[in-house]
Amino acid sequence: MATDKQNEGAKSAMSSIKGVTKCGILLVSLEGDSAAAILKHLDDSVVEEITREIAHLDLIDNDQRGAVIEEFYNLAMARQYLKHGGIPYARALLDKALPPDQAKYILKMIEQEVYKKPFSFLAKTDSDNLMTFILDEHPQTIALILSHVSSDKASEILSGLPLNKQLEVVARIANMDNTNPEVIKEVEKGLELRLSGVMSQTFQKAGGVETVAEMLNLADRATEKGILESLESQDPDLVEQIRRLMFVFEDILLVNDKGIQMVLKEVDNEELSLSLKTASEELRDKIFRNMSDRAMQLIKEDMEFMGPVRVSDVESAQQKIVDVVRRLEDAGELIISGRGAEKEMIV
Repeated sequence: MATDKQNEGAKSAMSSIKGVTKCGILLVSLEGDSAAAILKHLDDSVVEEITREIAHLDLIDNDQRGAVIEEFYNLAMARQYLKHGGIPYARALLDKALPPDQAKYILKMIEQEVYKKPFSFLAKTDSDNLMTFILDEHPQTIALILSHVSSDKASEILSGLPLNKQLEVVARIANMDNTNPEVIKEVEKGLELRLSGVMSQTFQKAGGVETVAEMLNLADRATEKGILESLESQDPDLVEQIRRLMFVFEDILLVNDKGIQMVLKEVDNEELSLSLKTASEELRDKIFRNMSDRAMQLIKEDMEFMGPVRVSDVESAQQKIVDVVRRLEDAGELIISGRGAEKEMIV
């Protein structure tokens, strides 16, 4: 039989377990009919997530199972208290019924439900889909929505609006003061209803620059060169985007040793040290194998004493080395495995 200390340990561990895992443990602890009845009230996406979690559940010990059921019971009771008398009433009863730490934990969870951030459902909505739905909305409505989403998402949506509407929306956000909660709820409810069909679907990206780069990476050198040269006369910027995606820094693993040695001759130590800060161990080992012991030691010392660096600086250094690789490949001076050059070799 579990001791009080064991029960407390199980309860304490609950705070570090994901909500979806707790749901899985709860459902497998219930009778089949009861579990099915609960699932009926959940969205399809949530049911799918919980089902996947249940499939991965291992053995559940009795302490953990008991702690999950107890937490569910306490939350259910707390919601009842909330309905009868609001947050203050629920707090008073929870403080009487539960240990202080547990009461605080349960109260925090129900407060999150009550004070849920408006438009929180938009966090899972793609910016392009959202913009399509709000493009024809009144500027005041758009301003209200953008004020309640993340800055990144708001910026993406704002950038996609026509200039005249951008100015109107920005002006209304800047002058926005307190908004009636009922108005916010009304707008939120309407938007969620209209978006529900979109949010329940799974969208798969097809095409795009990444797809072209992937296809050309697998093509032989002559095909790649012919396509890119033809494209370049029409859209040089597009060709540059494709080129940068076709060969990334980690792909240097595909360069033969002789080619690595040629690249190293054209790269200074400072640039190489910076570029290797985020490189995989496999790539570092390959590059070090193609250097003298002294040169390798110098690079390792530079990396050790370099300290924190900006990711943008590392990426810039990596791109310069990638440009060297591509230039040498275009000149036929090095070989990248899997790029069709092997067919042109004389053996």
